[in-house]
Amino acid sequence: MTLWTSAEAAAATGGRATTAWSASGVSIDTRTLNPGDLFVALTDVRDGHEFVVQALERGAAAALVSHVPEGVQEDAPLLVVGDVLAGLQALGQAGRARMRGRVVGVTGSVGKTSTKEMLLAMCADQGRTHASVASYNNHWGVPLTLARMPADTEFAIIEIGMNHPGEIAPLAKMAQPHVALITTVAAAHLEAFNDITGIAVEKASILEGVVPNGIAVLNADVETSAILMAKARDCKLRDISFGEHGYDFQLKKAVVQGETTVVQAQMGMEPLLFKLSTPGRHFAMNALGALAVMAALRADMALAVASIGRWRPYKGRGQRERICLDPVDTRLTLDLIDDSYNANPTSMGAALEVLGAAEVQNDIGRVSKGRRIAYLGDMKELGPDEIALHAGIAHLDAVKEIDVIHCIGPLMRSLWDLLPEARRGEWFETSADALPRLKRHLDSGDVVLAKGSLSMKLGLIVDAIRKMGHAPLDVE
Repeated sequence: MTLWTSAEAAAATGGRATTAWSASGVSIDTRTLNPGDLFVALTDVRDGHEFVVQALERGAAAALVSHVPEGVQEDAPLLVVGDVLAGLQALGQAGRARMRGRVVGVTGSVGKTSTKEMLLAMCADQGRTHASVASYNNHWGVPLTLARMPADTEFAIIEIGMNHPGEIAPLAKMAQPHVALITTVAAAHLEAFNDITGIAVEKASILEGVVPNGIAVLNADVETSAILMAKARDCKLRDISFGEHGYDFQLKKAVVQGETTVVQAQMGMEPLLFKLSTPGRHFAMNALGALAVMAALRADMALAVASIGRWRPYKGRGQRERICLDPVDTRLTLDLIDDSYNANPTSMGAALEVLGAAEVQNDIGRVSKGRRIAYLGDMKELGPDEIALHAGIAHLDAVKEIDVIHCIGPLMRSLWDLLPEARRGEWFETSADALPRLKRHLDSGDVVLAKGSLSMKLGLIVDAIRKMGHAPLDVE
């Protein structure tokens, strides 16, 4: 299917097509490029123009460039623009302008990607749906998502993030959502903001991009909810609130039962009961916000509830899996909770609650008693209070339910120093330093959590634990 012709892309960007071409996708990375994609030569760590030859050799339909790169043939299919990022943004705006479906914008300090994936699961069962890939939510991720959007899309889910003030509003105005969801406001990226109020103001700026007569879906439980609701009024939007204090979608109870979460809520005057195929109260809150969005879209709510029951967390964001440690005795397993993609105090607390409620298996390992074990890495971008915020984890109620906590990174040393000796595991400078000790730390029957900011590379620990596993042998 043709996504962009050379004529359409040139008209959208004001660029010059060197020859006629048609593209079926848009890519910024030659490693994941599919034949037929338009390759966008963005400049980031390296200049994307260095990879244009490679992209064309791999079957790219054309390349979006600001100049003809060295080594590119004279008759190569190119779209030449003054600035590549501006060209991508213009292409994204054109993609949004031609789409006649409904657009949802999602932001929040915690839960953006998980909630976006929930909405994708629900909307995909009700129409042609397009959504952000992974966490493509920044100054190039949002326009890339819009540029990739087929014209006949019925539902689009656009994730919008930020690292600094003033980032969200321009992206929201580009996406022009009909419904905007703010999952929560919490201590994240505090290096760039004075306090939580500043974060709330920035998150609320997504509402500036909502189309006239659109809807704001807002978390009523956050301490800055008044800021969010005031912004909705200023933007002349109808607001729908969710949470324990939600007027429209009220959370009554979330009960974790093994690997599921049973949620009792109220949708207006109607009871709302649904089940998630993953444990976690925070997932229940995200799901309630997502269901509020579906109501705002006037979707089939019965079908939406059924769809969300099949959703599972995205890789690195609370995904749970069972690792078989013995190829013959398949009883010898441990459970791994992969939450290694990101971390801030709020999401760390939520992950520890999940671990604290997890069911271990006894009498199957060398230790005999299954344990709840955490590997916690530094939480980055928390500003001047970062040490206190790390130390504060020691006082969370969930910590009392965890048997061993291993800490990774200089900031996590402040937590490690405060842990009771009975729960204090080892401290490591880096995730790589912890790898040689994993087999000694872990045993059959354990449940293991790995969580930290992405730069702390807790994914190394996750991968190493996975490699401890064996495929069961087919023994007669």
